[in-house]
Amino acid sequence: MRVPASAKRRMSMQYAQLGRCGLRVSRVALGTLNFGPETDEPTSHAIMDRALELGINLFDTADYYGWEAGAGTTESIIGRWLLQGGGRREKVVLATKVYMPVGDGPNDKGLSALHIRRACEASLRRLRTDRIDLYQMHHIDRTTPWEEIWQAFSTLQQQGKILYVGTSNFAGWHLAQAQERARALGQFGSVSEQSLYNLCYRQVETDVLPACQAYGIGVLVWGTLNRGVLANADLEKRRGRRATERLQREYARFGVRLPRYTALCATLGASPADVATAWTLTHPAVTTVVAGPRSLAQLTDSVGCLRVQLNADARKALDEIWPGPGGPAPEAYAW
Repeated sequence: MRVPASAKRRMSMQYAQLGRCGLRVSRVALGTLNFGPETDEPTSHAIMDRALELGINLFDTADYYGWEAGAGTTESIIGRWLLQGGGRREKVVLATKVYMPVGDGPNDKGLSALHIRRACEASLRRLRTDRIDLYQMHHIDRTTPWEEIWQAFSTLQQQGKILYVGTSNFAGWHLAQAQERARALGQFGSVSEQSLYNLCYRQVETDVLPACQAYGIGVLVWGTLNRGVLANADLEKRRGRRATERLQREYARFGVRLPRYTALCATLGASPADVATAWTLTHPAVTTVVAGPRSLAQLTDSVGCLRVQLNADARKALDEIWPGPGGPAPEAYAW
């Protein structure tokens, strides 16, 4: 089936309200995962400057980022950029995360009240700021009661050290559990969930995205290109951390679909990367996609998705190549 081209140019950044809260964020966010281990500090600073020029206002990081360079490295790079002034801090909605191990001690990970407080103070020091705009739980902590977690975040909010609370990598029932406990405690709860979502991996359509819609939680999407597979990048040209055995498995699993996908993108008049990202933004639960550029060129390319509009025929054709789970649960598997 031939799908008519449906790309229109949009030169300015788009913004959306983050879930049920009043905060407005850019529909493309800057992910900083590569700052330090993959991208040196001068280039990282240049990428952040360019992000502001492009209208990107949501910068996402984590206290754990840094990899071989050490946890906290990425936050420190961002902090030194913010320290340059010029209104940088006030132009940015600054998001970081807590949960992952940042030391060898028994309380250097998780979501205990002790670790949340210590981790927040450490992130504030590295980021050279007095507040974190969006403080996200990086993963679910099954050992800490929600009463303790929400009390810790509430205290930080009362102190003005964080503004909003978000989650990342939660299941749908985790989101429901967290929101119901927050509601019982008279608290606002989470405003965002950051999830893996792309044409290859659509499992969140069964419960995570419906839960977010039901509770007014904005979705920040990571992994939109599935490690570059959906950009149709040449595996043989990949080097370093990205040329991993896992990446090779992704190509082995999904590579057979790429010729059809590439042909469809050509018909649409857009790159495979832009189509993949634009498709993610069509889901009504999704607020923002988190791009993780390693270079200025990659950052500039990442906003190309905003120039792509996918009509119903295009979305149907994409579903045929990359079938989803069948809709929300229980319809996806029960009937």
